[in-house]
Amino acid sequence: MFALGFPLLLIPFAIYNMIAFLTPGVSWTSTVTTVHMMSGQDWVLTWEDILLAFAIFLLWVELIKSTRAGMRSAMDHVLAMALFIVMLVEFLLVQRAATSTFFLLMAIALVDVLAGFIVGMRSATRQIEVEGADRA
Repeated sequence: MFALGFPLLLIPFAIYNMIAFLTPGVSWTSTVTTVHMMSGQDWVLTWEDILLAFAIFLLWVELIKSTRAGMRSAMDHVLAMALFIVMLVEFLLVQRAATSTFFLLMAIALVDVLAGFIVGMRSATRQIEVEGADRA
Protein backbone atom coordinates (compact mmCIF):
# COMPACT_ATOMS: atom_id res chain seq x y z
CA MET A 1 0.00 0.00 0.00
CA PHE A 2 1.50 3.31 -1.08
CA ALA A 3 -0.03 5.48 1.65
CA LEU A 4 1.73 3.82 4.58
CA GLY A 5 4.27 6.62 5.04
CA PHE A 6 1.81 9.44 4.37
CA PRO A 7 -0.25 11.02 7.19
CA LEU A 8 -3.81 10.89 5.86
CA LEU A 9 -4.94 13.65 8.21
CA LEU A 10 -2.97 16.01 6.00
CA ILE A 11 -5.94 15.82 3.59
CA PRO A 12 -8.56 17.53 5.84
CA PHE A 13 -5.85 19.97 7.01
CA ALA A 14 -5.19 20.94 3.38
CA ILE A 15 -8.91 21.15 2.60
CA TYR A 16 -9.46 23.46 5.58
CA ASN A 17 -6.56 25.71 4.58
CA MET A 18 -7.62 25.86 0.93
CA ILE A 19 -11.15 26.88 1.85
CA ALA A 20 -10.13 29.27 4.65
CA PHE A 21 -7.46 31.11 2.66
CA LEU A 22 -8.64 30.86 -0.96
CA THR A 23 -12.35 31.45 -0.33
CA PRO A 24 -12.53 33.63 2.80
CA GLY A 25 -16.26 34.32 2.41
CA VAL A 26 -17.27 30.68 2.84
CA SER A 27 -18.79 29.84 6.21
CA TRP A 28 -18.15 26.47 7.80
CA THR A 29 -21.53 26.61 9.50
CA SER A 30 -23.59 27.17 6.35
CA THR A 31 -26.21 24.51 5.78
CA VAL A 32 -25.49 21.80 3.23
CA THR A 33 -28.71 19.89 3.71
CA THR A 34 -31.47 19.31 6.23
CA VAL A 35 -32.60 15.78 7.06
CA HIS A 36 -36.07 15.33 8.53
CA MET A 37 -35.77 12.69 11.25
CA MET A 38 -38.49 10.25 12.29
CA SER A 39 -38.58 11.95 15.69
CA GLY A 40 -39.83 15.12 14.04
CA GLN A 41 -36.56 16.95 14.59
CA ASP A 42 -34.62 18.44 11.68
CA TRP A 43 -30.93 17.52 11.52
CA VAL A 44 -28.96 20.31 9.87
CA LEU A 45 -25.77 19.12 8.16
CA THR A 46 -23.02 21.75 7.71
CA TRP A 47 -19.67 21.79 5.90
CA GLU A 48 -17.99 21.65 9.29
CA ASP A 49 -19.82 18.40 10.09
CA ILE A 50 -18.77 16.84 6.79
CA LEU A 51 -15.11 17.79 7.17
CA LEU A 52 -14.95 16.53 10.76
CA ALA A 53 -16.68 13.25 9.88
CA PHE A 54 -14.20 12.77 7.04
CA ALA A 55 -11.30 13.46 9.42
CA ILE A 56 -12.66 10.93 11.93
CA PHE A 57 -12.89 8.33 9.16
CA LEU A 58 -9.27 9.04 8.22
CA LEU A 59 -8.31 8.74 11.89
CA TRP A 60 -9.77 5.23 11.85
CA VAL A 61 -7.63 4.37 8.81
CA GLU A 62 -4.58 5.85 10.56
CA LEU A 63 -5.22 3.69 13.62
CA ILE A 64 -5.34 0.60 11.43
CA LYS A 65 -2.08 1.69 9.76
CA SER A 66 -0.41 2.15 13.15
CA THR A 67 -0.70 -1.57 13.90
CA ARG A 68 1.93 -2.36 11.27
CA ALA A 69 5.52 -2.59 12.39
CA GLY A 70 8.53 -1.44 10.44
CA MET A 71 10.50 1.55 9.32
CA ARG A 72 7.67 2.95 7.23
CA SER A 73 5.38 2.91 10.25
CA ALA A 74 7.96 4.80 12.32
CA MET A 75 8.20 7.42 9.58
CA ASP A 76 4.41 7.68 9.54
CA HIS A 77 4.45 8.44 13.28
CA VAL A 78 7.12 11.11 12.82
CA LEU A 79 5.15 12.75 10.00
CA ALA A 80 1.95 12.63 12.08
CA MET A 81 3.78 14.38 14.93
CA ALA A 82 5.13 17.01 12.52
CA LEU A 83 1.61 17.56 11.15
CA PHE A 84 0.24 18.04 14.67
CA ILE A 85 2.98 20.57 15.50
CA VAL A 86 2.27 22.52 12.30
CA MET A 87 -1.44 22.50 13.12
CA LEU A 88 -0.79 23.69 16.68
CA VAL A 89 1.42 26.54 15.49
CA GLU A 90 -1.15 27.55 12.88
CA PHE A 91 -3.97 27.42 15.44
CA LEU A 92 -2.04 29.67 17.82
CA LEU A 93 -0.66 32.16 15.29
CA VAL A 94 -3.04 32.38 12.30
CA GLN A 95 -6.30 34.24 12.73
CA ARG A 96 -8.31 32.19 10.20
CA ALA A 97 -7.29 28.97 11.92
CA ALA A 98 -8.56 30.05 15.33
CA THR A 99 -11.92 28.32 14.92
CA SER A 100 -13.59 25.41 16.64
CA THR A 101 -13.48 23.44 13.37
CA PHE A 102 -9.72 23.75 13.16
CA PHE A 103 -9.35 23.02 16.88
CA LEU A 104 -11.28 19.76 16.47
CA LEU A 105 -9.13 18.82 13.45
CA MET A 106 -6.07 19.47 15.61
CA ALA A 107 -7.51 17.34 18.42
CA ILE A 108 -8.07 14.50 15.93
CA ALA A 109 -4.44 14.85 14.83
CA LEU A 110 -3.33 14.67 18.49
CA VAL A 111 -5.34 11.48 19.00
CA ASP A 112 -3.64 10.07 15.89
CA VAL A 113 -0.17 10.86 17.29
CA LEU A 114 -0.89 9.47 20.75
CA ALA A 115 -2.70 6.36 19.55
CA GLY A 116 -0.07 5.68 16.91
CA PHE A 117 2.75 5.71 19.41
CA ILE A 118 0.82 3.70 22.00
CA VAL A 119 -0.32 1.05 19.51
CA GLY A 120 3.18 0.91 18.04
CA MET A 121 4.77 0.38 21.46
CA ARG A 122 2.22 -2.23 22.48
CA SER A 123 2.63 -4.22 19.27
CA ALA A 124 6.44 -3.96 19.45
CA THR A 125 6.51 -5.60 22.88
CA ARG A 126 4.58 -8.56 21.51
CA GLN A 127 7.07 -9.12 18.69
CA ILE A 128 10.01 -9.99 20.90
CA GLU A 129 11.38 -13.41 20.03
CA VAL A 130 13.12 -15.59 22.57
CA GLU A 131 15.47 -18.25 21.27
CA GLY A 132 16.04 -21.38 23.32
CA ALA A 133 19.41 -22.98 23.91
CA ASP A 134 20.30 -25.87 21.58
CA ARG A 135 20.22 -29.22 23.31
CA ALA A 136 22.89 -31.72 22.44
